[in-house]
Order: sequence, then structure tokens, then C-alpha cells
Amino acid sequence: MFTIPEWTFEFHGHRCPFMPIGYRMGALMLNTLEVPRAQDHDYFMFAELGVGHPQTCMMDGLQASTGCTYGKLMIERQNFGKLAATLWAPAKGGVRIAVKPEFTDALGGYEFFTFRKKGVEPSQIPEPVRLEVIQKVLSAPDDEMFTVKLIPDLKHKKISGSFNKGKCEVCGEYVFERYLRKKDGKHVCIPCSGHEPSVYGQK
Repeated sequence: MFTIPEWTFEFHGHRCPFMPIGYRMGALMLNTLEVPRAQDHDYFMFAELGVGHPQTCMMDGLQASTGCTYGKLMIERQNFGKLAATLWAPAKGGVRIAVKPEFTDALGGYEFFTFRKKGVEPSQIPEPVRLEVIQKVLSAPDDEMFTVKLIPDLKHKKISGSFNKGKCEVCGEYVFERYLRKKDGKHVCIPCSGHEPSVYGQK
């Protein structure tokens, strides 16, 4: 039985089978490349997942097990809509791991998904129903769940960070240097530049 730290469920917010699948996938990546969980900016992950359930639940598991987090610029969602991801580590190359279709098909037969297809949120599904499918995920051997492909020649150029910043001359807020724009001779942030949408989708 594979064991997942309790904090991962607390971080994710509910108990479902796909966060643990992502966690196991990430753990297998580290084991395959023989590297420890990332502390700093050691690796990079290409997640082939898309937007929406259950794919986004897997993203939390991948980040939790590998330490490749969005905050550290160590993961990119490629929006392929596939249950697969590739981990790159310097001097090790990469490894791509995908969930086997046969395992996905078998998982779909559990009562948990009957509730989910009716729109019932995971936290509202009866606990025994949730535990049943989670136990399946935690008890299955790796070779039943995943395909593993080594990519020894995989290369990646890590994004470098910068502490340089400047004040927007319109709103007065600090902006990290690479996001400053020029408008009417002033250094401005993207929302004040009027050239690109803000994070809220407004000009």
C-alpha cells in the first residue's frame, strides 16, 4: 500500500483519487531518475494535463511529491488534455510517465464517479465511497498504473529570476522589471499600459 502524507489532502482540500495519482506519478519520476524531492529550482516539469477536473487535481499531487511548484517556476501545464507528465533533471535527462488507459478504464467503474458525473462535489460524496477508490489508487502496483519512458537526451533552459523592479509611473505600484512597459515616455505596468489585458480580463 502506497502511503501519501496527510498534509497533501489538507492542501488539496478534499479526498479524491486523482490527487493521489499525481502524487504517485511524481514519486515514481523521482525514483526513476534517482533524485530527491526538489528544494530550490533543481528540476522542471512539463505537465500534459489540461484545464478542469480531474486533471487539475493531479497537478496538486505532482507538485506535492516532486517539489516542482508554480511558485518556483518549475512546472508548465501544456494543455494537451492527457494524463501524463515529463520531469527533467540536470545531468539525468528526463522521464515521461503516463497513466495507462486500462487503469483509467478500471477506475471509471467505481461508484465515486457516478456521484461526480451527477455534479456532487468530492467532499459531499459518502466517505466509504471515496475511500474505496482512493484505496484502489494506493494499492495498485506502479506497472499496473503507469507507462514509463526515459528521455536521457532531454534538455531544458531554466527561467532565471530577477529581483529588479520599478514603480509604475501611473498607479505607483512596484512591478518586476521584465513586466514594465513604456507608454508616453513613462514606465508603466501592464494594466496601466492599455496594450494587454490585465489578470482580471479588463483593459
